[in-house]
Amino acid sequence: MFSNKQMLWWGRFDPAYSRNGVVRQHLAALGWGIRDFQPKFCAAGDLEAALRRIPEPDAVWVPCFRQRDMAAARRWCDRHRVPLIFDPLISAYDKQVWERFKLQDGSPAAQKLLAWERGLFNKADRVIADTPSHARFFSETLGVPEERVRIVYVGADETLFRPVPDRTPGSPIDVLFYGSFIPLHGAPTIIEAARIYQGPPVRWSLLGDGPVKPDCQKAAEGLPNVFFEDRIPYAQLPARIHRADILLGVFGTTRKAGRVIANKVFQALASGRPVITRVSDAYPAETAKSEALAFVPPGDPHSLASAVAEWATRSEALAGRGHAAGALYDHAFSTAVIRRQLSDSMDFIGAANPSRR
Repeated sequence: MFSNKQMLWWGRFDPAYSRNGVVRQHLAALGWGIRDFQPKFCAAGDLEAALRRIPEPDAVWVPCFRQRDMAAARRWCDRHRVPLIFDPLISAYDKQVWERFKLQDGSPAAQKLLAWERGLFNKADRVIADTPSHARFFSETLGVPEERVRIVYVGADETLFRPVPDRTPGSPIDVLFYGSFIPLHGAPTIIEAARIYQGPPVRWSLLGDGPVKPDCQKAAEGLPNVFFEDRIPYAQLPARIHRADILLGVFGTTRKAGRVIANKVFQALASGRPVITRVSDAYPAETAKSEALAFVPPGDPHSLASAVAEWATRSEALAGRGHAAGALYDHAFSTAVIRRQLSDSMDFIGAANPSRR
């Protein structure tokens, strides 16, 4: 469908970031050629592109976190009549007001940020959301018309994250969290769950670094069942997942935490490991029936401790839960699913009148 078409990735983005890497793999598989343009100055990117005589593509893709590149990309796209796709992954307004609480909702600064971001999102011909919950947020809060929003799950790099032969749970059972220790993850909830845990022996392993980690380490002092592991290279992460018996998702109480399916959840399921995570409307309906996932209330260490104890008590069932994890991933989040979503998201390209105009 997209054979011989060219996509220009525009912005000062990280091509190795999981979302970007997965999307680029799928675009290439769908027949897109990909070129990168990383301007020295975001606000003047269109001028730099003109000076460098960037070849005209069939579409421009502004990847996640690159709100600051949108205005220049839109100006360049308008001059060349090229459709513009935006895959934000997050909202700056949501992050500053409802996740980091740096701005008070309704304050002049928050309203200014909201107006700025609404304007940027509405510059796109197509906005990509990673979950249905984020799609609703982009429409209801940021004012993007529903017909311009499409959903493409984050998924996992299946060349790295894939099932291996069954693991026989050891003693203690390894319960693994990994991440960047941001408020969305709710790592303090994990520490408190470890403190009150009552059940078969488990090792609570927390891997990675980030702003909340020092507080977690202090809170875990004196807990013999909690272990912190340094961040490891991305390519080594699948092997560490395979050494775990139970994976932990996110437990934060922020609004954003209720809209996401975290990278770690996709990666764990693709690796054939069951996951305990917080309740969220972001998940498709079939996940509620799968043995691969257990959902607990956000910020609730008692429910988390109980869920881990239940699974640890029936450790002989963990292999079956791992098989269910792989099956769920294949059915709901696999390469075939995401490529279909991505293809459907770009069905307007080549039309005489892109949806924005």
